[in-house]
Amino acid sequence: MAKAKIAFIGVGIMGKPMAKNLIDAGYELVVYDINQDAVNEVVDYGAETADSPKEAAERTEVIITMLPDSPQVKEVALGDEGLIEGVKQGQIYIDMSSIEPLVTQEVAEKLREKGVKMLDAPVSGGQPGAIEGTLAIMVGGPEKVFEECREILKVMGKNVVRVGDIGSGQTTKLVNQIIVAINIAAMSEALILGKKAGVNPRNIYKAIRGGLAGSNVLDAKAPLITNRKFEPGFRIDLHIKDLANVFRTSHQLNVPLPLTSLVMEMMQALKVEGHGGLDHGALALFYEKMTNIKIE
Repeated sequence: MAKAKIAFIGVGIMGKPMAKNLIDAGYELVVYDINQDAVNEVVDYGAETADSPKEAAERTEVIITMLPDSPQVKEVALGDEGLIEGVKQGQIYIDMSSIEPLVTQEVAEKLREKGVKMLDAPVSGGQPGAIEGTLAIMVGGPEKVFEECREILKVMGKNVVRVGDIGSGQTTKLVNQIIVAINIAAMSEALILGKKAGVNPRNIYKAIRGGLAGSNVLDAKAPLITNRKFEPGFRIDLHIKDLANVFRTSHQLNVPLPLTSLVMEMMQALKVEGHGGLDHGALALFYEKMTNIKIE
């Protein structure tokens, strides 16, 4: 789609750099967020501002939301002064939040009645990927609409894939979050064993990263853990939120997830100890507390 004017709602830790990348690519943006300081930063970068999601929708052709969870998406899309009160026939709505697939389908159906086309397009890659424009974007929705929006999505992501109909992007994100959580836990558990046996964890990482145990998770998180850098790229609190959506969906589908359940309890324990604001790589702290060993 040629340089449509875009409403961007939700300019937090992920949305802010995504919005800035769109501005850098030449798109006009109208932004809205309840955090006025975040809005001001993006406005200073070149965006316009709106007083409500409704107004943002009225002034643009494409709408993007990047919000914390399902309730916020429903409120912004369908609530008072929400998108549904300002949208126009033929408009496109791309929700890049990570929410429940059933909520995505509900919102899409309500907006379809207004003539709005929708994609669900959650992302993976954390704040670094958002800043660099290298996110993995998992897209659900009509293929024609996906093709119309491909260029917009490619500004924010390196790997942009349509995985199926509306809601399938969110399902794919849930799968992604399961794999990431279990990978971080497995890596932490293994590095604790290596450290206890007297092998430098950095050397273990260098030795295994090119083999079958290598992964993007290992490359992204092992160096941070060994250097004790737990500043959030993706917070434990947010991963807990995503896994809660995983379990709501798995229970509806009668799918048992025993490994995911274990990792969720580890994250909950870390949250109780006040670590919910740390990066999800801080799962290593759970193992460190049990063994009184630091992975460093």
